Amino acid sequence: MRLDRAVAAYLRHISVERGLSAHTVAAYRRDLDAYIAWLGDQGIDEVSEITAEVVTRFAEDAASADPAPAATSLARLQSSLRGWHRFLAREGIVDADPTQRLRPPKTPRRLPKALTIDQVESLLDAAGPAPGDLAATDLASVRDRALLELLYATGARVSEIVQLDVDDLALGDVLRVRGKGAKERIVPVGSYARAAVEAYLARVRPELSRRGRATPRLFLGVRGAPLSRQSAWLIIQQAAERAELTAHVSPHTLRHSFATHLLQGGADVRVVQELLGHASVATTQIYTHVTVDALREIYATSHPRAR
Repeated sequence: MRLDRAVAAYLRHISVERGLSAHTVAAYRRDLDAYIAWLGDQGIDEVSEITAEVVTRFAEDAASADPAPAATSLARLQSSLRGWHRFLAREGIVDADPTQRLRPPKTPRRLPKALTIDQVESLLDAAGPAPGDLAATDLASVRDRALLELLYATGARVSEIVQLDVDDLALGDVLRVRGKGAKERIVPVGSYARAAVEAYLARVRPELSRRGRATPRLFLGVRGAPLSRQSAWLIIQQAAERAELTAHVSPHTLRHSFATHLLQGGADVRVVQELLGHASVATTQIYTHVTVDALREIYATSHPRAR
C-alpha cells in the first residue's frame, strides 16, 4: 500500500472508530506528514519497504535536527509512528511492526504546576462578579466567572468544557463530561460553580444566544457562536493578568489545581483518577508526588528539629 493511502486509513480509524478529537487527529497528521516526507526523500513510497533500520534512522535524523527538538516533541513524534505502524500490522497491511525496537527518548519528569487555594480564589474573582452580584452589567464577565468556576470545580479539560451542551447540566449537582475517545464520565459540581452557571444561564446566555444561530452549546461567545478553546484560553490568561498572578496560568493549571487540592484534602487517588477521566491510575499518581513535596516543605518549615 502507498504511504499516503496508509496514512489516510489510519487517520480515519483514529477519528471515526476511536473517536479522537480533531485537535489530536491534526497532531498525528502533522507528525506523519513529516515522516512521509522523509521517507519520500529516501526513495520509499510503499509501507512494505519500511524496516526497523529505516525507522531507527528517521528517529536519529529527527533527534539531530537543528535547532535540537525537545525530548517531549521527539516522544510525541515516536508515539505517532508507533500508533501508525501498530495499526498497519494489526490490519494485516504489513507483516510486522518495525517500531518494536525503537527506544523512546528520555523526557524530564515535570511535575504539574498547581495554584494555591488563595490564588485560585483571586483568579476566580478577577474573572467576573460573584453570582449574587445582580448589579453586574458586563455579560462576558458573568460568563467568564461561570467558565472558570466550572473548570476548577470539575477538573475538566478546557476542550471538554467548551463542548458541553446545556442538557449536560440537567442531572442536578453533577455534570456529564465527554472525554478523550468519546468516553463519558459524571463529575460532581460544587455549590459555587452551580451558582455561577445558573447566573450565566439566567442572565447572560439568552442574550448571547439571540445574537447568533441556535446551538445547544453551554458557553457562547459575544456573537452567539459556541465559545472556542482558544477564546477560553484567552479568558483565563486575562483573568490571571488582572489577578496579578506571576506564575504561568493555563486551562490545565486549573485542572492540576483541582487534582492537587483534592489529594491534599484527603481524597483517594482512584477517586481523583475517575474524576479526571484518566485511563490509568499511573497518570494520576504524579499528583501524589506534588502533595508529598508540599508535606516535606511544611514539615521542614514547621518542625523544630526538621533541619
